[in-house]
Amino acid sequence: MTTTVHILILAAGASSRMRGADKLLQPVRRRPLLAHVARIAIATGSPVLVTLPPDAPARDAALRGLPVHRVPVPDADQGMSRSLVRGIDALQGSAGPQDGLMILPADMPEFSTAALSDLIARFRDEPDLIYRGGTVEGQPGHPAIFPRDLWPALQRVTGDEGGRSVLRQNQGRVRVIPLPGPMAILDLDTPEDWAAWRAGDR
Repeated sequence: MTTTVHILILAAGASSRMRGADKLLQPVRRRPLLAHVARIAIATGSPVLVTLPPDAPARDAALRGLPVHRVPVPDADQGMSRSLVRGIDALQGSAGPQDGLMILPADMPEFSTAALSDLIARFRDEPDLIYRGGTVEGQPGHPAIFPRDLWPALQRVTGDEGGRSVLRQNQGRVRVIPLPGPMAILDLDTPEDWAAWRAGDR
């Protein structure tokens, strides 16, 4: 039986700490960050879904021409959990019993296709485990791949929690895989974060 890892890019957040700007539209390698992350995910060969808030035409335009499945999240203001619920709903009826779901934040610019592909390959070898990116020092971060039997638990989370409670409840199944550099923990939420990151000539 083929194991498919579906990649769910979380792009329905309000970008509230950017003081009027949209972090997902900030340029990374001459593309909006959202398009940059989507292209990295697409290049793994896995199916890619992107959650989007209502009334976000610029984010939608950033994905134009890319083979992704857009998932509207009309209740995005209730937190990240709604993206998980809507994303998993979009997969019901098409996902297999051994499939996995990679939760990939859209605001982390240093992910690479090679790193995501490595996590996917590891999950396919052991699809009962949770594979999670981390630093070389062992600090857990993103992304995380959840087995199919944990998807209902992900749909029960509330607020802006994401999958943290599911990870805590299943610690024995978690494998943290070191990813190069800071990619597993580097997210850019404020103008100051972006300025500091750009000062590194990226």
